[in-house]
Amino acid sequence: MKFELSEDQLLLRQAARDFLAAELPLERSRRVMEQDPRGYDPAHWMRLADMGYLGLTVPASAGGQGLGAVELAVVLEEMGRVCAPGPYLDVALAADLLGAAGGNEPLLQELCAGRTLVTLARDDAPFAGERTPTARLVQGRLRGRKYFAPFASEARALVVETPDGFYLAEGPFDVTRLETFDLATRFAEVAFDHSATLLGPPALAERADRVAAVGAAAVLLGILEHLLARTREYLQTRQAFRRPIGAFQALQHRMAEMLLRTESTRSAVYRAAWCLDVGDPDAALAAAAAKAYAGDSARLVCGEAIQMHGGIGFTWELDVHWYFKRAKTLEQHYGSTERQLAWALAAAGL
Repeated sequence: MKFELSEDQLLLRQAARDFLAAELPLERSRRVMEQDPRGYDPAHWMRLADMGYLGLTVPASAGGQGLGAVELAVVLEEMGRVCAPGPYLDVALAADLLGAAGGNEPLLQELCAGRTLVTLARDDAPFAGERTPTARLVQGRLRGRKYFAPFASEARALVVETPDGFYLAEGPFDVTRLETFDLATRFAEVAFDHSATLLGPPALAERADRVAAVGAAAVLLGILEHLLARTREYLQTRQAFRRPIGAFQALQHRMAEMLLRTESTRSAVYRAAWCLDVGDPDAALAAAAAKAYAGDSARLVCGEAIQMHGGIGFTWELDVHWYFKRAKTLEQHYGSTERQLAWALAAAGL
């Protein structure tokens, strides 16, 4: 199947690329990541809302754009290219689940306008295996703990997964920040003793898993694109023996592998996003395969980018390590590579 973005989707991609290049150059993002404990710039967040990016998949009746997974992947790819810090992916996932559950228009309107943050608390621990529920409804109240809840310190509300379904819990929350080497994101352990509203049954987890996989894979695609271009530029300018080091065949072979991984990831991401939008029977398999392949490709491309930059590739001053750390986080969270492979095998009936 030949897949190409529509004219509107191409315009969305160019608009997002121009906006993020102007608003979030990496030198500005580095200051946010290193100095701001919130992990994002609220002023930039409001400009994302003004551009309509916070409500891409939210129904128009709730103040959103009413678009699909392909458009979300387009914007997340551009977020990955600039290594944008902040909870954009996490808020997009929460908004998609709230929209799928229905009946949350006032909260979605606040979310789309940038006036509130809502993220998912799902025990998305960075290891393989089944999730162990650590929060549940007890005597009418949500009690227990969740780990690796993204941006929980800044969230007004959390969508919490339990064995009985998904619940909406309003803050404030008892939060313990978790250390991470990826300063573009923030994780926390959250202790619950809250009243909560039932959003929907456990079956909502299936869509949440698929959208999370496609979204994280799209960010990884943007990271791969940036590092591929950055490395190619370096190989064309760095000289050895009076010639660019990119002229050496061994490095050309390694660059060819990086290009292959990047373009194959692109195909997997947009195939999976399209499957979600049209309700294709292979959506579960496509989403799991896209995330697993993107995570594996990111490990190779990020490592090669650092290695081919030579000694400077290991320095703090070079920006490559920010992308490497972002990729490692995305590889392990939103369904780790090992977990996605298990889901892909199950979806394929193997």
